[in-house]
Amino acid sequence: MRSTRPLRDTHPEFLVIEWPTFHEYRVENWRLARDGSGRIIRGAVTWTWLDLCLPLFISFLWPKLRGNSTALAAIGVTLSIFAWSRCNQVLYVFPTLGIQLETHYGHPSLGPLFVSRRFIYVSRLEDFVIHEGLRRWDVRYFLAAIKRSNNGSILFHVAFENVLPYFSVLLEVYTGVQRFIFPLQLRDSTEIP
Repeated sequence: MRSTRPLRDTHPEFLVIEWPTFHEYRVENWRLARDGSGRIIRGAVTWTWLDLCLPLFISFLWPKLRGNSTALAAIGVTLSIFAWSRCNQVLYVFPTLGIQLETHYGHPSLGPLFVSRRFIYVSRLEDFVIHEGLRRWDVRYFLAAIKRSNNGSILFHVAFENVLPYFSVLLEVYTGVQRFIFPLQLRDSTEIP
């Protein structure tokens, strides 16, 4: 196993782990500020003041709200949203089998509370592309796996859809997937006749 951060200076949240039989592309839910200050914009990477104060606040409210089911339901919903908003996303590349898209929900220090997995077989994978979308006045780039279903329809599966990393991270993942899943197509497209 070899673990690297190929974009350490600009995108340290991006991690590539190379195993003997597969490659793992992990994007954590935090990033550096784009102003060059080196300030970390947190999604969830470590314990924050909110993480520490929330259990204390709930422990003070619990005796007062123990008989009120509506208030307890509201606390439960708040805690669920809080845990659900903390996610990291992983793309696994198995060269002869396919790709797997994973989303880990929960606080990173405690391990995931819930994991969502989607596997796409090589035989069903039509292409893996970088695409762009508009959100208000902003252009967002994303990776999409184009899959053909059993009935012949085309499905798009977006990788890193909750984290939406920057273009340079997406380009690294894209070239890795192309290199391991579509090696002949990549070689053919780079040759000059």
